[in-house]
Amino acid sequence: MHVLVTGATGFVGGRLVPALLTAGHTVRALVRDASRYDPPNGVEVVEGDLLEYESLGGAFEGIDAAYYLVHSMGAGKDFEQRDRLAARNFAEQASAAGVDRAVYLGGLGETGDELSAHLRSRREVEQILSEGSYDLTTLRAAIIVGDGSASFRMIQQMVKRLPVMVTPRWVRNECQPIAIADVIEYLVAVIETPETAGNTYEIGGPEVLTYETMLRRTAEAMGIRRPLIVPVPVLTPRLSSYWVGLVTDADPSVARPLIDGLKNPVVVTDDSITDHVDVTLTPFDQAVERALADSGAAAE
Repeated sequence: MHVLVTGATGFVGGRLVPALLTAGHTVRALVRDASRYDPPNGVEVVEGDLLEYESLGGAFEGIDAAYYLVHSMGAGKDFEQRDRLAARNFAEQASAAGVDRAVYLGGLGETGDELSAHLRSRREVEQILSEGSYDLTTLRAAIIVGDGSASFRMIQQMVKRLPVMVTPRWVRNECQPIAIADVIEYLVAVIETPETAGNTYEIGGPEVLTYETMLRRTAEAMGIRRPLIVPVPVLTPRLSSYWVGLVTDADPSVARPLIDGLKNPVVVTDDSITDHVDVTLTPFDQAVERALADSGAAAE
């Protein structure tokens, strides 16, 4: 299958490209600056920017399946507008080129008016992509554990630098984190499974944990004393993001939507993906150990 990967230089895309090659697919990577991308052998590289429609000419030609793995969360307050534009350009270009399948990695969480801006934007992108003439497969995931994940990096730095944490009360909300290796396995498998075309699936790891538990177990994996976590009801997402900015190197434009999203439980409620794709899920502690080893931060 001839596959296009957008976001090929990102946390997920950078791992998906070699996995697709290993699975026997022909891969084309769409990047904004080819001079800054060192592709695996055999990958065709094309330059283009999803925010600029005219720059995408030819990128989708001859493509059977295309992955949408981009988001503009770190682009400032207008990230929702940028995501909207990029999704529309992708949908129009892929439809015009006759792409058969598209795959989108979105966010897991409840629907409704209380969604964070970050998750609300992910759902809007999902809706825009669904309007294309191809069959869209959407995978919704919570925190992805791996070296390079903004969410996991934030957790890692917090437990390293803060022996005592005053946190929002929803630090005790439930989440179902998933290892990056498992996400990649799902992403590759769905384009090889015709039954998944046109459907939306929730994916998560084998454990449902609170954010508090994830912080403490990450500290253990790093060989650091478990932090004392004190949830309080008055710490707003805005104040929390400022606090995270003081103790980590997270960009405030990234930290705020991530922190704001903590108020939404993100747990798989529909495991129908298991009817079509068989993935041996990685336990949280093992996923953390792999991420730390990849980043060079494993406990000594």
